[in-house]
Amino acid sequence: MMKLNKTFLTLGLAAALLQMPASSFAQNAGGSRQNPLLQKSSLPFGAPDFSKIQESDYLPAIEAAIKDQRANIQKIVSNKKKPTFQNTILAYENSGMLLERVSNVFFGLTSAHKTPGIAEAQKKVMPLLTNLENEISFNQKLFERIKYVYDNEYKKLKGEDKRLTEVIYKSFVRSGALLSPEKMKRMKQINSRISDLQEQFGNLLPAATNNAVVWVNSKEELAGLSDADIAQCKKDAESRGNKAPYCIVIVNTTQQAILTNLQNRELRRKVYMASIHRADGTNPEFNTFPIVTEIAKLRAEKGQLMGYNNYAEYSLEKTMAKNTKNVNDFLQQLIKEYAPKADAETRDIEAYAQKTEGKDFKLQPYDRFYYSAKMKKEMLNISDDEIKPYFNIDSVQVNGVFYAAHRVYGLNFKQRKDIPTYHPDMKVFEVSDKNGKPIALFYSDYFRRPTKRGGAWMSAFAKQSDKWGQLPIIYNVCNNAKAPEGQPTLITWDEVCTLFHEFGHALHGMLSKCGYNTLSGTAVARDFVEMPSQFNESFASIPEIFDHYARHTQTGAAMPADLKERMLKSINFQTAYSLGENLAATCLDLAWHELTPDEIPSPYMAGAFEKEALNNVGLLNSQIPPRYSTTYFNHVWGGGYAAGYYSYLWTEVLAVNVADYFAKHGALDPAVGQAFRDKVLSRGNTKDQMEMFTDFTGMKQPDASGLLKARGM
Repeated sequence: MMKLNKTFLTLGLAAALLQMPASSFAQNAGGSRQNPLLQKSSLPFGAPDFSKIQESDYLPAIEAAIKDQRANIQKIVSNKKKPTFQNTILAYENSGMLLERVSNVFFGLTSAHKTPGIAEAQKKVMPLLTNLENEISFNQKLFERIKYVYDNEYKKLKGEDKRLTEVIYKSFVRSGALLSPEKMKRMKQINSRISDLQEQFGNLLPAATNNAVVWVNSKEELAGLSDADIAQCKKDAESRGNKAPYCIVIVNTTQQAILTNLQNRELRRKVYMASIHRADGTNPEFNTFPIVTEIAKLRAEKGQLMGYNNYAEYSLEKTMAKNTKNVNDFLQQLIKEYAPKADAETRDIEAYAQKTEGKDFKLQPYDRFYYSAKMKKEMLNISDDEIKPYFNIDSVQVNGVFYAAHRVYGLNFKQRKDIPTYHPDMKVFEVSDKNGKPIALFYSDYFRRPTKRGGAWMSAFAKQSDKWGQLPIIYNVCNNAKAPEGQPTLITWDEVCTLFHEFGHALHGMLSKCGYNTLSGTAVARDFVEMPSQFNESFASIPEIFDHYARHTQTGAAMPADLKERMLKSINFQTAYSLGENLAATCLDLAWHELTPDEIPSPYMAGAFEKEALNNVGLLNSQIPPRYSTTYFNHVWGGGYAAGYYSYLWTEVLAVNVADYFAKHGALDPAVGQAFRDKVLSRGNTKDQMEMFTDFTGMKQPDASGLLKARGM
């Protein structure tokens, strides 16, 4: 997942590390200590110095940086000279440098290491940033100057200057700069309230997920789990107050991977129920429906204020897909092809279970992974426990993820133990190009902990910008269970793919070669941003790469050919489920955002609306529930993916098309890698993304026909 910063979604304001001298801002109120967030870092690349930063620094630093941007905006609007690209567009691009530097670091922690101190600061920070965003978005004098440049200078501008002018002008228009004063006032209110609600959702959901743990009284109940998994359940119980000797932690998706091995059917049921009911008011303390319905209503109103029928139409206008019709047609094509395969898959698993459980056995959603895994083992003679010893997380990272980037793009990685991090589990690497020149810093933060939200993502402490002289400082965050001290952390094939996926985003950030920060790296349309990451997953199974990292953690031996063949076959075993859960979540997201304000259900009817929405598109299937149900759909209610979750499937199609091109022309050929780097990865948002896709593949339009085939269906 690409982490979309909650702040500055509207304007896409600049984000980079400012090389600036210590200033008066750097004084903490009432003390002589310099605030390290407000000074130029002396570390390589200007990396944030976590050895000096204290939690109490964030709020005053953000307040000072807000003040700084306000002053810079004031300079632009009070300029008596005629508006030009230099004194208006460029001045605006540079106005929030300090704020971006500070907030990039802060928002890294609110997701990955939200201690009570960070949570407290966030509560105070969010309203401040929302107010600033509203203030800038609706600053008429500022917009008039931007509009003047767009109307009078735009056609004469070239390259990135032209693109920057267009992006900034359109972002103001999309924020409501052309609205009447009354509508503008209402838009400000809506933005503030949505920001508050997103923060509430972002706090309530992790609390609900943490609360949903399933306590287990005896080791016997955990029959089927490996010793390592049982040790993990024990460790998780200890870190959560030992209410019982063991506990099963709920992860962010509906389905829970642990169900694959749990023999105890009642415990499987409990885990599944804990997952689907974590935030729907089953426990009255944890009910996100009131938050969700209010956000949906406000978004629908926002869409209409902007002159669209609903929020989805407003949101999709700036994507590759362009409108709801194109997205729905795309989804319907997939649903039509997928549905018979899903039904056949369910019948096969139920028939298999009935062989041992009797012909009256009715397969439940919490049984599916268990019997599917047994079936897979019987048919392909394979299990995670057999595979995991070959996937040591350190080897996957260095000999897999990094090695692929070395082969394809000529990159080299050197660990830097001298650069401080915000948590001891993290690693930092200096990335250098084929000519030996350092081009980026890369941080990995792979292990789960109570202060980290679920899922996996990429973001940046500093984006690349030639104009600001800033090299990219990129990080990946995952949620792997860390092995007990002294033991290697072994991961599943899915988790291997996640490491490659997130590093695809990282490459998009690290290989950026753009002048302007606003246009650099991953600042692309949402239905393009997941393409480099999904494409990067294809390297995980290329034989030369696979054999390089898939080594037995004790013996160092390569995975035997027979096991490898069975594992690669197993990847595409019963894949209808994963496509179905994604399609269902996608359609839910769209259904919520295609409503008008009057059509939004009450919190009490929201659950019924979810069922109806899935039924309408032929995806109401108790066997294949949505990957995220409404109440715990963080992408949509806590992040920036509203009416945009389809982009995962859309970009998967793009990724399949790109992977096919690589396969045809030489998957590990440096010349093909260089062409992809030059035409796509380095370009950020400096040109239309469909044009980039065409430049590289030669295809005028993405071809969806390969998606089901790529998934083995």
